[in-house]
Amino acid sequence: MSRSLLMVIDVGNTNTVLGVYDGEELIEHWRVATNAQSTTDELGVLYMSLFAARRIPPEQVGAAIVACVVPPAVHAITRACDRYFDVHPLFVGADVDCGMPIAYDNPREVGADRLVNAVAAYARWKTACVVVDFGTATTFDVIGAEGVYRGGVIAPGIGISLDALFLRASKLPRVNIARPERVIGTRTVDSMQAGIVFGYVGLVDGLVERIREEMPEDDVRVIATGGLAALISSETRHIHSVEPFLTLEGLRLIHERHRQTLEADGEPVPPPP
Repeated sequence: MSRSLLMVIDVGNTNTVLGVYDGEELIEHWRVATNAQSTTDELGVLYMSLFAARRIPPEQVGAAIVACVVPPAVHAITRACDRYFDVHPLFVGADVDCGMPIAYDNPREVGADRLVNAVAAYARWKTACVVVDFGTATTFDVIGAEGVYRGGVIAPGIGISLDALFLRASKLPRVNIARPERVIGTRTVDSMQAGIVFGYVGLVDGLVERIREEMPEDDVRVIATGGLAALISSETRHIHSVEPFLTLEGLRLIHERHRQTLEADGEPVPPPP
């Protein structure tokens, strides 16, 4: 049986997104909670059950690549891929050639997910970009027209902000993140939702405007990704598109580059997905 599938795993602080590529096509994806204490077998059984539910033969997986910002999870993920899929995963980091120069004072400080997003955005649009990723933290990553990762901004995520409001203000309830009908609320829940949603829209628009002022390019594409990207982006003035699978696509591109590099060096490589 051909081992033609590529498994991509984006491990965030709150959620983990897994995907399966057949060539350039993302044929399946899942979002699960991240648990840094999960064992090898717990992860292996979880991954295998996801594959079984969609009738994807795990023995067809020929390679795996991971972007992980949760260091304690690295060992279990590595062992789960080795034991249950018989593939040794490639972890994106400073030692992996992603094809993008990094103009950070210390390139090792750039999170793997941020770099992967930048690679995917520039590969698709070939222009100056700002990628806004709505995760546990909300990150703004700046890519120049020449394809260089220039840096960015890190802000508290929406969920963190809402949790802080609930935990530090004793009379305020815990509320869902949802768009209220009006900015001026007449109930506590509406008022809190307005502050979170519309306040965050203001944060995003304000930071994008300031970022644009420091960029020499006139033509800048602003892309949103992450779990709450659609909700916030629909209210902003500056976001051009929402790309929910940007990180997974970046992982696929980096894996393909890595595979081609190994082939050029005459080293053994997994079967091409």
